[in-house]
Formats: sequence, C-alpha cells, structure tokens
Amino acid sequence: MVSKRRLGVIVVDPLPVVRAGLSLLIEDRPDMEVLAEAGSTTEALEAVRRIRRDGVVVLVGLGLDGEHDSFWLIRTIRDRFPGVGVLGCGANADPLSISRALFMGADGFLDKSSDPVEFLQSLRRGAAGEMVLAGPPTEWVGAIADGLERRQMVETTLTHRERQVLEVAAEGLTARQIASRLGVRERTVTTHLGRIYMKLGVGTRVAAIRVAASAGLVSVGTPE
Repeated sequence: MVSKRRLGVIVVDPLPVVRAGLSLLIEDRPDMEVLAEAGSTTEALEAVRRIRRDGVVVLVGLGLDGEHDSFWLIRTIRDRFPGVGVLGCGANADPLSISRALFMGADGFLDKSSDPVEFLQSLRRGAAGEMVLAGPPTEWVGAIADGLERRQMVETTLTHRERQVLEVAAEGLTARQIASRLGVRERTVTTHLGRIYMKLGVGTRVAAIRVAASAGLVSVGTPE
C-alpha cells in the first residue's frame, strides 16, 4: 500500500523562537512535515523555489518588515508560484491587517493564540484550498470584509505607480527620497502625489496615507 504524502509546510517568521515552536507543533503530526524555515522574504522565496513538489503551504508570519514585508511576500508567492498554498499568521493582527493579507492572495489567516488543535485543523483546510480564519473574533468578520472592499476600491482608483508612491510615502520619506527610491524625478513624485490627493478627495499626504491605511493598502506598523 502506497502511503499518502505528508503536507509540507514552509514556516516563515522573523523570530527564531516562533519558527521553532511552530515547527515543533507541526512536526508532531504524522500527516505533516516542515520542509524549511525562513526568517526573511529572501529566505522564504529561496525555499519555495528550491522545494518542487505538490502539497506545499507557506505559513507567513505578518511580522516581516523592511523594504519587502509579509504582504509583499504573500503577493509574490501567489504570483510566481500559484500552485503553492499561502496562509497568513500573526499574534496581534487587526481586521485591516487580516483583510490586507487576504487581498494579497493568502488562503486564510491563523492566529498564533489559537488552540493548537484548531490551528492545525485550519492549516490542513487552508492547504486544501479552503478559505480559513482561525482565531479572530466572530465580530471581526464584517470588518475584514469591509477592509477587503475598501482596499479594492482604492486599488482600482489609483494606478500602480501611484500606489507605489503612496506606499513609499507612508515610510515618512520626502519627495526627493521617494524619487530616489523609485528611480524617477522629484517633480514626477510631486505630480503623482497631487493626483493621489485629488482621486482620494484629500488635501495632504497624511490624509492620503490615512485613507490608504484604512483600506490596508499601506502598512503603518506591522503586527508581530
């Protein structure tokens, strides 16, 4: 009799102790195995590229930050490796962070404070393609759905380049610094910001960032 291949999990989290704890929990189950651990977006993508097999899900902790954060990683895995499952995972996530992870392409969200049995069951269901939410309070479901709707509205209102400018602006950079980061002229950045204000119906950069943050489009502080 041919044994069924175990579910392969790639654990991604910036904290070594969290990665170790999740790996121990997963490896304790006979139908699961940890294929790799990663502490950064670069390590995570390398692991996904290296592991070529069916039945793989990437568990992405929402605490990754830097130039490329957890949400960027979720979107990149979804775009480059559509056959790989992706689940967001966090301990202090709010409805907007969860809706942002789902909008980026995550198959669900698992709260690190969930009961271990529920956590593992949800991991299996998410890997099977089911949308799962393990841990968030029931009353958050409406807020998560609203966040998805707001994000879609902002994404369809702004162009790709305008979203890029706004995402970098949320880091507190000046127009000149934004231009340097994106490889464009400072005047181009100023023009983009003016169009963003007009489209979002605001008059300042702070107000524009507030609208984008409420839609989960930009991150102002990332959950652990």
